[in-house]
Amino acid sequence: MKISKSLNSLSSTKTVVTIGTFDGVHIGHQKIISRLINIGKETNLESVILTFFPHPRMVLQKDSNIKLINTIEERHDILNNLGLDYLVVKKFTKEFSRLSAEDFVKEILVEKLNAKKVIIGYDHRFGRNRKADIEDLKDFGIKYNFDVEEISAQDINDVSVSSTKIRKALRDGNISKANAYLGYKFMITGTVVKGKGLGKNLDFPTANINVEEDYKLIPKQGSYIIKSSIDDVEVFGMMNIGMNPTVNGEKESIEVNFFNFNKDLYDRKIKIELLNRLRDEKKFASIEALKEQLISDKETALNYINTHYAE
Repeated sequence: MKISKSLNSLSSTKTVVTIGTFDGVHIGHQKIISRLINIGKETNLESVILTFFPHPRMVLQKDSNIKLINTIEERHDILNNLGLDYLVVKKFTKEFSRLSAEDFVKEILVEKLNAKKVIIGYDHRFGRNRKADIEDLKDFGIKYNFDVEEISAQDINDVSVSSTKIRKALRDGNISKANAYLGYKFMITGTVVKGKGLGKNLDFPTANINVEEDYKLIPKQGSYIIKSSIDDVEVFGMMNIGMNPTVNGEKESIEVNFFNFNKDLYDRKIKIELLNRLRDEKKFASIEALKEQLISDKETALNYINTHYAE
């Protein structure tokens, strides 16, 4: 997959295009993308997703507290694994949002992306103030010589999933539901930074993860079973998201204890996949009580891992 931030790079290539923010790239999105890729192969057109960053709500609603399921890098990685030809990332600005529907079609889809076919959901709206709909797009298709394929309400509703539902599941700590909707494991990507070394004193050394992107949705505080790939080796462990109330923590942290692993990870960027939830975060009466709980958590996590991931 080729990633482009320039709309001019495809002007000489005939394409089939779909449009959207695709936050989460969930199973509903994947259905549309699969259709896009198949049509590209059948018609000898390059498959293209036109997506936007920042998310339109971040630009148009300054007080919006929207958090995204994926960072832009994570979204790139997921799309790359689906077999797409091109991902075009258009910077979303207020000026761009004022473009009329016809100007968007003419200047972006036709002149820049050379679209010969556009695939779109039945409820997709576009153009200034999102006034245009699928019927308008079909009219523009006749005028500018491209076909329009509509993903029907039945097809989309059969999947019965949305980015909004996934965000709610993550905020509720329901990682199993979120993963089912996504069709892959929800991930947190960040850089390993130095912590206070408290985990090491408990015989549970942790990698402290710093997520730089403040728009990234962090799930409900608590403990999770996780896995990661480090130097091409699959490593399992457990992760705590929270305030560390037993030791009077002052800010939220993300700490991972890897099992059977002893490598220096400082300053390395790693991706953590969340497999299941262990429990809510709580304040323990003593450090010893916390340690006993961590031993129990590890046992629960290992049982889960051996059941679901044993070779």
